[in-house]
Amino acid sequence: MTKRNTPQRRHAILALLDEQGEVSVDELAKAFSTSEVTIRKDLTALEKNGLLLRRYGGAVPMPQELIGEGVQPVSSYKLAIARAAVGCIREHARIIIDSGSTTAAMIPELGHKPGLVVMTNSLNVANALREVEHEPVLLMTGGTWDPHSESFQGQVAEQVLRSYDFDQLFIGADGIDLQRGTTTFNELLGLSRVMAEVAREVIVMAESDKVGRRIPNLELPWSSIHTLITDERLSAEAREQIAARGVKLICARID
Repeated sequence: MTKRNTPQRRHAILALLDEQGEVSVDELAKAFSTSEVTIRKDLTALEKNGLLLRRYGGAVPMPQELIGEGVQPVSSYKLAIARAAVGCIREHARIIIDSGSTTAAMIPELGHKPGLVVMTNSLNVANALREVEHEPVLLMTGGTWDPHSESFQGQVAEQVLRSYDFDQLFIGADGIDLQRGTTTFNELLGLSRVMAEVAREVIVMAESDKVGRRIPNLELPWSSIHTLITDERLSAEAREQIAARGVKLICARID
């Protein structure tokens, strides 16, 4: 099994765990001909998904009474959007990943893209990036912590961003107004706009049920958006209106 085959390897780890009752980092590294660092990342990711419990030197099955507690499944539509987004990234690209559950769904797929440099304002994204196969160079904005968006915001974060330039920005949206652009409940809009300024391509990721939502706060106007990745449920009328804005539209299909 190749190092790039991360999902299959993690599935096989769970199968071994089910069969043996416990597994060790050492035996897994030998079984899959990979490093102990990679196996530890696998176990950490599986534990975060509520599929096992780490223990010193290995892992054990998740106790039955804990299964299902605190695990928030990601919708199949978000996963499809995330796969399509990762498909837009070149190897060795410099990208920004904004905070949010849809953008965070990209992280497990980024192991197939070596040499990335990733800037983020999200602690969740930063922690998840440490688990991918080809761990990217990680940059963080710093700034003032905003509990509403669970991300760093403010002038310090904006100054840090302006010190770099990036190939792509991946950003979500609370709503998409077909006349104005992306909208948000958050009143802290400055950082999103700076992110868009310092990226050559702005890619918005949003499920189709957010298209047509009119929320008071305009985040990014259509003139700042290059690509919208949504899902195949998007209506033909909405597709036409978005295309008329000169925005590249990708409607991801569920596998």
